[in-house]
Amino acid sequence: MFILFFVFLFAQEPIDPIPLKIKNINKEKAILGKILFFDPILSKDKKIACVSCHKPQCGGADCVQYSIGVFERIDKPMNSPTVYNAVYNCWQFWNGRAKDLKEQAMMASHDPEEMDMDKKTLEKRLNSIPKYKSLFKRVYNKDYITDDMVYDAIEEFEKTLITPNCRFDQYLRGDKNALSEKEKRGYFLFKSYGCITCHNGINIGGNSFQKLGVFIKDIKIPRGLDRYEVTKRKEDKYVYKVPTLRNIALTAPYFHNGSVKSLKKAIYLMGKYNLGIDIPKDDINYIEAFLKTLTGETPEILRGN
Repeated sequence: MFILFFVFLFAQEPIDPIPLKIKNINKEKAILGKILFFDPILSKDKKIACVSCHKPQCGGADCVQYSIGVFERIDKPMNSPTVYNAVYNCWQFWNGRAKDLKEQAMMASHDPEEMDMDKKTLEKRLNSIPKYKSLFKRVYNKDYITDDMVYDAIEEFEKTLITPNCRFDQYLRGDKNALSEKEKRGYFLFKSYGCITCHNGINIGGNSFQKLGVFIKDIKIPRGLDRYEVTKRKEDKYVYKVPTLRNIALTAPYFHNGSVKSLKKAIYLMGKYNLGIDIPKDDINYIEAFLKTLTGETPEILRGN
């Protein structure tokens, strides 16, 4: 059985490159969504925008352990996941409580620790602004702006936040010189140690739930909003959506609660917690070198900002 698995694992690549072009996007709607994404008027205190916790310079995540929400509320103990390439996730949020990007935007808007907005206030604000009335009329052909339109437009924008053409994707497309020998060795070790078991597919994650600390009996990390909060099953405590590894060099700090500052430490701890091994320092360096090849291009819709 193991031999068959090993042969399969190395017979074909378990990771797919991100498409170079986005299909089936309503450009006008996406541009409207972009304006909304950057506008703090969507939050109760008019100080927090979606981009406040999903910064381009942080790879679509946040550069701090816990994001600051409305009225300077700290959204702990969860670290903001990246919105880049989130369209390729099977679920949204660490515990998968949102089925898609639209629902994720709506939940973040309503969350008292994030934007703390309600449907009535949001609609009243936007309908009082001539610029938004005109933009929504052009996209939706409606005279009244609804909160559903807002989240629909933000979802369309977030669909465009893909980061194609990283060096590893170039390698997958046939350019074997896109990676150095050290980086190729890191990818080999990434597969050999079993990291690929959870981090696979187009987003190198985002397509399964896994328990943090499979080999740790008494894990000390705060649990936070894990899968248990959705399912209420005991076995789902400390279970989270496997995060994407794309742009991982930009999205520190790591883990669901942002408790790990360096990529090297994250690799070491995942080996210890979820593989039950102490990965040697040299191998950690190789794997880190591979992971740094996963930084893609800035999403086209954000270029020039």
